[in-house]
Amino acid sequence: MKNKKNKNIRKNDAGWGSLIKKGEEENIEQPINPVTKKDNKEKYTLSKRNKSSDAKFLIWHVQGGLGKNVAATSLIPDLKERYSDRKLIMVVSWPEVFFNHPSIDRLLHMGHTSHFYEDYIHGKDTIVFQHEAYNQTAHVNKSQHLIHNWCDLMDLEYKEQTPKVILNYAQQQLPMRWGRDKPTMVIHSNGGPLQHDRYPYNWCRDIPAEITQKVVNNFSQKYHIFHVCKKESPIIQGVERIDEPMSNMELFSILAISEKRLLIDSCLQHAAAAFQLKSTVLWIGTSPKVFGYGLHNNIKAKEKKSANQQIASYMFDYQFDNNIHECPYLTIDEMFNVNHIIRNI
Repeated sequence: MKNKKNKNIRKNDAGWGSLIKKGEEENIEQPINPVTKKDNKEKYTLSKRNKSSDAKFLIWHVQGGLGKNVAATSLIPDLKERYSDRKLIMVVSWPEVFFNHPSIDRLLHMGHTSHFYEDYIHGKDTIVFQHEAYNQTAHVNKSQHLIHNWCDLMDLEYKEQTPKVILNYAQQQLPMRWGRDKPTMVIHSNGGPLQHDRYPYNWCRDIPAEITQKVVNNFSQKYHIFHVCKKESPIIQGVERIDEPMSNMELFSILAISEKRLLIDSCLQHAAAAFQLKSTVLWIGTSPKVFGYGLHNNIKAKEKKSANQQIASYMFDYQFDNNIHECPYLTIDEMFNVNHIIRNI
């Protein structure tokens, strides 16, 4: 590999002696008097300062869960193309999913933004996108996708963009960890952050344990089943339970060599879309129209008329912090037809 430091030295230059000897001919810097040298230094310093102040920035602030951050990767190329004269500065809550994107000029972890105001705001030509897409009319009305709402906020064309997570070489080797004697299947039944929840089951997001067990019973003879869940999640028989902390890319890699996937509205359904892995996704308290992808086989819970459970609901029908009084279902049969799920995996 050529040394970049030497790229301006011609191939026929024998060394420092010949380079200096040709100085007069090639206008290479000759000794100058101290006054001229000082003047040049001041001009260089001023030029460098002006160049720095002339920089234009676009800041996109993405706050929220891991799945939401994965979804945001879908718009990085469009954002860079639309605002091509600006450096793209991403301030995000889950930086790992944005690594290796060539369009991002600077990636910052939310809460770790030392000197941010001085570097990117004060006296700078900066556009800031810190809107919360969840608070937009179309999102509250569930009339269009989260990514579409971002496009509206940032003056981008919505083209049904899908996420893109770029893996480096080392990350590409991670799926080898998940090789087993039989073909593998992934069931992600319990989502949300790994921190302890008050309850082991979040009705508006999680797959009921009875349904998970029936699915496992149907597929366990042919497949080695990974059950991705949390420490406090219900015990399912006939699976390899995955509930230990790991990096996001390690978690995502479990999808890579799996033949079948049963997921929920959580990070893995976004990751599966990013890697173009068609999956079956169950939807309970949220909508595939808002958070899903056409690639997947999306199965929505049955409609159930509320019986005053939403007394405290404001802009949204259900809350992800698991208000158990909001659950409108009295039995799992009111929620899903298990046989329909099994047939569509």
